Amino acid sequence: MASATITDTHGVEDFAALLDETLGQDSGFEGSVVTGRVLRLTDEFVIVDVGLKSEGRVSLKEFGPPGVAPDVKPGDTFELYVERYEDRDGLIVLSREKARREEAWTALERAFANNQRVNGTIYGRVKGGFTVDLGGAMAFLPGSQVDIRPVRDVAPLMGHPQPFQILKMDRVRGNIVVSRRAVLEETRAEQRSELIQGLKEGMILDGVVKNITDYGAFVDLGGVDGLLHVTDIVWKRINHPSEALQIGQPVRVQVIRFNSDTQRISLGMKQLEADPWENVAIKYPPGARYTGRVTNITDYGAFVELEPGVEGLVHVSEMSWTKKNVHPGKIVATSQEVDVMVLDVDSAKRRISLGIKQVQRNPWEQFAEEHKVGSLIEGEIRNITEFGLFVGLSADIDGMVHMSDLSWDEPGEAAMAKYEKGQVVQAKVLDVDAEKERISLGIKQLHEDPAADTLSKVQKGAIVTCVVTAVQSNGIEVKVDEVLSGFIRRAELARDKAEQRPERFAVGEKVDAKVVSVDRASRKLALTIRGREVEEDKQAISEYGSSDSGASLGDILGAAIRRRNTEV
Repeated sequence: MASATITDTHGVEDFAALLDETLGQDSGFEGSVVTGRVLRLTDEFVIVDVGLKSEGRVSLKEFGPPGVAPDVKPGDTFELYVERYEDRDGLIVLSREKARREEAWTALERAFANNQRVNGTIYGRVKGGFTVDLGGAMAFLPGSQVDIRPVRDVAPLMGHPQPFQILKMDRVRGNIVVSRRAVLEETRAEQRSELIQGLKEGMILDGVVKNITDYGAFVDLGGVDGLLHVTDIVWKRINHPSEALQIGQPVRVQVIRFNSDTQRISLGMKQLEADPWENVAIKYPPGARYTGRVTNITDYGAFVELEPGVEGLVHVSEMSWTKKNVHPGKIVATSQEVDVMVLDVDSAKRRISLGIKQVQRNPWEQFAEEHKVGSLIEGEIRNITEFGLFVGLSADIDGMVHMSDLSWDEPGEAAMAKYEKGQVVQAKVLDVDAEKERISLGIKQLHEDPAADTLSKVQKGAIVTCVVTAVQSNGIEVKVDEVLSGFIRRAELARDKAEQRPERFAVGEKVDAKVVSVDRASRKLALTIRGREVEEDKQAISEYGSSDSGASLGDILGAAIRRRNTEV
């Protein structure tokens, strides 16, 4: 039994030795890279000679992208990776891609160890970043490592060979992480140092717009960024830099300011163009008329562009003859073309004052030309105030009828009560003040003053007969010829203080009084009874004697009264 066991053991060992003799010498090739020469091509494979007992085959797909004829022909030599020594057909299974990958990994590990850059191509997008082909080895490019600043569109970067820095690699797991940002930062630092050393104000440089904000644009000058403020892009007004610039746009700029301590660079584009404000005072003299475009509207007026880069301000007070205290946006609109007149030019402060209303006729001057004082007009009552009526004379202007010009006889309040808003009335033009923008109208002037005749006869000092119309505590109201009003103050009711009592008079009673003053504008008289009595006393004394002759005042007045009665 023991002998049989030994025999069997030797038989197994002999078989293993035979197998090693047949295969063992070549089985170590699996997983290695060999050089192969193309023998022939089939529909699916490339048959190659790798110097072993059997021929090898490589998938034809590995020699060209899909849809493109493979770039391979008999006699070509390639580095190939041995995947399996012999398959069931007795052929060696080879891979060109894995050979390239092995070769690439070796070169990449060497570059990683020496902190060297490697070339690669971004060819795909994955979660959190992109895939990069490093000459056969696939690497991951995180989104944060694409550029120094966030990139909105990566399409222009894909498909183009460019340098990368390897951040991490693990051959066992097949992981490689690369960075494009690290390369840019290193290059940028070199360029920045070189550029800043020779940077001076006034220099003209070429750059590329990298970012746009509300207040301007950042321009890459080749390793260093400068700020191009919105006011320094073009001479004309723009509301946002995107109206004149786009990201990625090449631009030529001038260094306006450079702070070597903070390394801040202020740039300008408009400074490379002619200043449109040169000779602006000659081109736009005061009084000249032009057509411009409204570019901006504010609470205090509107800016009008006369030419690119030259704007003037139309103050709200110069926009309309008639529209007062309204927002400029209700008079003009942005981008609207308007006719303006130049009012003033200040070249030093780069200011032009414009007016819109000045190119239109002053409606008050026009009214004064078309309606002389004394002419008749007709209009609708647009408003009633506590002091009069406003009558519409045109679409834009009103005339005012003061309450005192409504009626010859009635008080102003009583006369106003007869009118209502929207009523059409006739009136006479009394006065036009174009400078103060006032038109005075009168309704009572449509008729003759009923007291005119009486007023023409009444003079100061005359004695008139009045009719009492009202008794008040401070005097009495009277009428002369039923058309002219007058007033006798309490102190003027009698010569004797005991008789200076308004209540001793009755409405409708006739009294004689002396005219103290005549107010022809208001058609009112100031009268006195006491003055009349004093005057009569003086006259009686002069006619019938004096107190020096021994006669008493009573005797003199009594004689005068008797004589008057006798004459009557």
